[in-house]
Amino acid sequence: MSLANRSTGDPRVVIAVLTYRRPADLEELLPELLDQAGMVLAPVEIIVIDNDPDAGARTLVTDTRWVETGEPASTGGTPIRYVHEPTPGIASARNRALQEGQGADLLIFIDDDERPSSHWLVQLLDTYSTYRPAAVVGPVLSQYDIEPDQWIRAGGFFERRRFTTGTPVSLAATNNLLLDLAQVRRLELSFDERFGLSGGSDSLFTRQLHQRGGQMIWCDEAIVIDIVPADRLTREWVLQRAFRMGNTWSRINLDDTDRAKRVLVRMNLQARGAARLCGGIVRYIAGSLVGQVPLRARGLRTAARGAGMLAGSVGSVYHEYKRG
Repeated sequence: MSLANRSTGDPRVVIAVLTYRRPADLEELLPELLDQAGMVLAPVEIIVIDNDPDAGARTLVTDTRWVETGEPASTGGTPIRYVHEPTPGIASARNRALQEGQGADLLIFIDDDERPSSHWLVQLLDTYSTYRPAAVVGPVLSQYDIEPDQWIRAGGFFERRRFTTGTPVSLAATNNLLLDLAQVRRLELSFDERFGLSGGSDSLFTRQLHQRGGQMIWCDEAIVIDIVPADRLTREWVLQRAFRMGNTWSRINLDDTDRAKRVLVRMNLQARGAARLCGGIVRYIAGSLVGQVPLRARGLRTAARGAGMLAGSVGSVYHEYKRG
C-alpha cells in the first residue's frame, strides 16, 4: 500500500521552502502546499527557510491565517513553521533545512517560485514507497510570466530533460527533490557552503550522494511548475546562467577530485571548455550564415558555458546569488 494511503507507520515529512524576498510567490505557494498535505495521511510539516538578512518573510509566514489553517499535526492539521537563516547563500539555507528536519524521515525541497501539480506530494511519496531510494527527483516545467522573444523560444533554454518513472539518475537540483534523511545522515552529506553564492551546492550534494551509493529515482508524475519572471527571459540572463553553470561544473569536478589527480582534471576541463567555446562560436556563425535562430542561440549559450568552464578551471568564481 502506498505511503499516501496508509493510516499507520507513515513517515514524518517536512516540506522545505527556501525563500529570499519573494513575498508574493510565498503567498501563492503556501496554500497550495497545505492542499497537498491534506491529500496524504502521513504527518506533514511545512518549514519556510528565509535567507533574507532582514527576515522579510517573517510577518507573512507567521500571519494568523496560517496559524489557523496550519494547526498542529496532532489535531490533523499541517503546521507551518518560520525559520530565519541569516547566513548569506543558498547552501546555508539548504543546510538549515537539513538541520530543522532532523525529527522527520523525509525532507522535500521546493522553490518559492514554483507551483506543485495536483498530486505532486502523493506521487513523490508513492515513488519513495516503491523504491525506498535515498532521493526521489521530479520534473520542473517552465511557465513564462510574459511571452518570450523568438531567441528564447528557439533556444529551448528553459526546457529540461525528463525520464520514465523509476529511472535511476545521478545528478539533481533541489527544486523538486525528496530526501531520505536517514540515508543522508548515514552517507554523511551536507551542502558545501563554499558554493553558497555561486550556486551548484545541490549538484555537488547529489553527485556525492550517488558516488557514495545512494540511489536517486526519477518520478515523472511529480511535476512542479517553475514561474519564469520577465527579468530572466533575456539573452543576458541566459548567457550569464550558462557561464555560471560551466564555472560551477569545473569547480565541482576539481573539488571532488584527489589532489594527485587535480592537474589532469584541470587540463581536461580546460580542453573541454575550449572545445565548447570554439564549437559554440562556430555554431553561432553557421546559424548567422544560414539564418537559423536556434543554431545561433544555442551556439552562444554553448560558448558561454565553455567560457565558464575555463574560468572555473583556474579558480575563478562567478556569484549568481546576490545576498544583502
